[in-house]
Amino acid sequence: MANRDRRPKDKAHSRGSKAGLTLTRTAIVSVRRGHPWVYREGIVRPPTDLPSGAVVELFDEAGERLGVGLWDAQSPIAARVFNAEGRLDERALIDRIERAFARRDGLVGPDTDAYRLCNGEGDRVPGLVLDRYAHVAVLRLDGEHLESWIDRLTGPLARSLSARGVRTLVLRLGRDEAGDRRIRTLSGPDAPDRVMVRENGMVMEVDLAHGQKTGAFLDQRDNRARVRALGKGRSRVLNLYSYTGGFSLAAALGGATQVTSVDVASAAHATAQRSFRENGLDPAAHAFVSADAFAYLEGAARRGDRFDLIISDPPSFAPNERAKPRALAAYRKLHGALAQVIAKGGVLCAASCSSHITAEDFLSTLDDAALGRDDLSLVAMHGQPPDHPTSPAWFEGRYLKFAVMA
Repeated sequence: MANRDRRPKDKAHSRGSKAGLTLTRTAIVSVRRGHPWVYREGIVRPPTDLPSGAVVELFDEAGERLGVGLWDAQSPIAARVFNAEGRLDERALIDRIERAFARRDGLVGPDTDAYRLCNGEGDRVPGLVLDRYAHVAVLRLDGEHLESWIDRLTGPLARSLSARGVRTLVLRLGRDEAGDRRIRTLSGPDAPDRVMVRENGMVMEVDLAHGQKTGAFLDQRDNRARVRALGKGRSRVLNLYSYTGGFSLAAALGGATQVTSVDVASAAHATAQRSFRENGLDPAAHAFVSADAFAYLEGAARRGDRFDLIISDPPSFAPNERAKPRALAAYRKLHGALAQVIAKGGVLCAASCSSHITAEDFLSTLDDAALGRDDLSLVAMHGQPPDHPTSPAWFEGRYLKFAVMA
């Protein structure tokens, strides 16, 4: 519960002291529920001279203190809420990050060294993601509110990571500032461009310098394990939007005879093939196709190809709410095309990574009308693993849908 502190008489607009902001009624309800974002329109009089990274105190219309956060001068999310009570300084931030580290104890076994150490809003550290890849940790920031704090956080972070066997901390850079190599060393030896990691005993190559997200899609770890179990006894598997082949590798290790990986990025296939070799699998026994997914499916249907396990994990079709109708139409088209190449008795694993598409929205693109057949049922619906926690009020954090149809 929020305490009864009242707004200070003098509002400070520097990072050394706190600025007081009055929120609108809608924003007040959201913050009290525990949502970590305050949009600019949720502030009664947004300041124009407050620098990103400034500590802000949030108040309701009666002057009751709601919480404390950090200001972002550029983002539509003007303030990130860190807590309802207490201070916000370097020690408080480190305490929260270390609490996130402790949450991971027991979540992953000794045969996994690639996982999320801090999931931003879900670990009550809004805008800060920290992923582990073997001996390297990759820090990614969402917004400007934490940029001015990084130098002071680096030392304590490096010490906490070192105690867990992580030697190097790097910062993930934005595409517009990074050039070719998208990481900058914050502490420890320079990280290699590529590193081999273990995930449930499966060895995967991760491109830290050029890969998507922080290098890999760690949120699909549990789903890759599910695909590995499903691969047993399968003769033909199709992995659509395969990227670096995590699902392909899982299916092959599970016992699938032949896996076809389809992606427009041929360089990603090279990464996948190296991972196959690291696991003692001959990539020549499998197919790696550089093609547009829809064009490939059209050709496969024309050839009469049939697959007894299909994994479809496309990039986000709905980057914002306005794109939702178009995205749902694209999912229906995709799933209808997939239905034409699933063998009788086959399994379809269909994924969506957009927070703007709810689970029910997504399932509407997998119903009988969308698939054009009535022999497939939903047998499981999964999300991201426990190292990607969310808060109950932060629905945006529950973005991943992984539907298993059989």
